[in-house]
Amino acid sequence: MGTLRVIGGEAKGLRLKTVPGDTTRPITDLVKEALFNILGDEVLGAHILDLFGGTGAVGIEALSRGAESALFLDKSREAVRTIQDNLRTTRLDKKARVLHQDAFLFLSQPPTRAYEMIYIAPPQYKGMWQKAMDLLDQQPAFLSPEGQIIVQINPVEWEERRYHAYSEFDRRKYGDTLLVFFEHAQAENDITN
Repeated sequence: MGTLRVIGGEAKGLRLKTVPGDTTRPITDLVKEALFNILGDEVLGAHILDLFGGTGAVGIEALSRGAESALFLDKSREAVRTIQDNLRTTRLDKKARVLHQDAFLFLSQPPTRAYEMIYIAPPQYKGMWQKAMDLLDQQPAFLSPEGQIIVQINPVEWEERRYHAYSEFDRRKYGDTLLVFFEHAQAENDITN
């Protein structure tokens, strides 16, 4: 695993700590760069929900590039400490909250706000992305009307699933990383009506 750093924006070039051990799935710089090239200006002023925070690399990259706020969740104390350290290093801590909480428990509660971007990159091979998507499907108010959910998994974990609230609108593969993009399903119907 190479060094993790912020690629663009106000904290560009700053190095991020990684979480000790192998419980997290840090995003590579290549995939992170590709992701933020896809997102472009959509990140400006956005409220980000990073459900399995890990190192905080994705949410921090979004904040560095002009996101309004980020809420990071992780049930690992070490991950929470790592995210807090990385936020201090990048001086983006004023725009972020870090909760030491289980993502599934959080998604089981009614949302207190809607997010423009929800990032799901759980530990591998545990079926956790499906569980997170199922919970979000039951609580579509977590995602703002124009927002998107991005799932980062290993391609072997992918399985086609149908959701009431969301539809897939893009999928990109970079080596052993798959990014799948979802939006509110009614957005498609609006276009056809």
